[in-house]
Amino acid sequence: MTGSNEFKLIEPPEDGISSVKFSPNTSQFLLVSSWDTSVRLYDVPANSMRLKYQHTGAVLDCAFYDPTHAWSGGLDHQLEMHDLNTDQENLVGTHNAPIRCVEYCPEVNVMVTRSWDQTVKLWDPRTPCNAGTFSQPEKVYTLSVSGDRLIVGTAGRQVLVWDLRNMGYVQQRRESSLKYQTRCIRAFPNKQGYVLSSIEGRVAVLGSKPRGGSDGFVNIWDPFNKKRLCQFHRYPTSIASLAFSNDGTTLAIASSYMYEMDDTEHPEDGIFIRQVTDAETKPKSM
Repeated sequence: MTGSNEFKLIEPPEDGISSVKFSPNTSQFLLVSSWDTSVRLYDVPANSMRLKYQHTGAVLDCAFYDPTHAWSGGLDHQLEMHDLNTDQENLVGTHNAPIRCVEYCPEVNVMVTRSWDQTVKLWDPRTPCNAGTFSQPEKVYTLSVSGDRLIVGTAGRQVLVWDLRNMGYVQQRRESSLKYQTRCIRAFPNKQGYVLSSIEGRVAVLGSKPRGGSDGFVNIWDPFNKKRLCQFHRYPTSIASLAFSNDGTTLAIASSYMYEMDDTEHPEDGIFIRQVTDAETKPKSM
């Protein structure tokens, strides 16, 4: 089901979608990483795949460094940088285990990766080269960049806040208010807080923010007033990843089965592009 404000991208990945990320300065280009070992670049308004490159294993995350360079990592332990103009790739470095998260921090001009090897690594994108390896107290499940701060969710429901300008010590350490293991952390664009979700489907807010889950629904919430602003129609299967464009007018929705019910028949994975309105995303005045 799609409407006049929504369409589905053609040539989707052939296996589970792990991440969708818009270009930092335009809603025209979207990066998509997948368990089919590919990273794809889409021209969204043209509804066409502009480029595809491969890893040797499933790709678990991707990110833009700038409009012409993509970084990605996954089960092959390798961090790759790809020039989207020349279609040339560069193996930047490795972790000792799969790379789960890849983020860019423009305030400090570093790429950040986290791995199941219990480390966070910083990378200088200009060289490119490793700029530091920082052991974490437990296995890292998620991270998010907020200005010059790095928010890390680890095993044991711990949340650590690091200063990317000085990674010599943990700036803040707290325990998640949710009962079960942390699944995802995302910082607000205004850097005034973050939202945290756990494996049982609950969310805590520590602005509107989209949230999607295994039920196939995308909800837009005003977290400070604890009110749902709207709910979109149900998508074919689980919501694996969401991304707003930089100007907040376009939302990419990855509908992709995440094997919550093991290996069973499921709808085809797809990426939906939705033009959102102020009525859907702006808190209503009292």
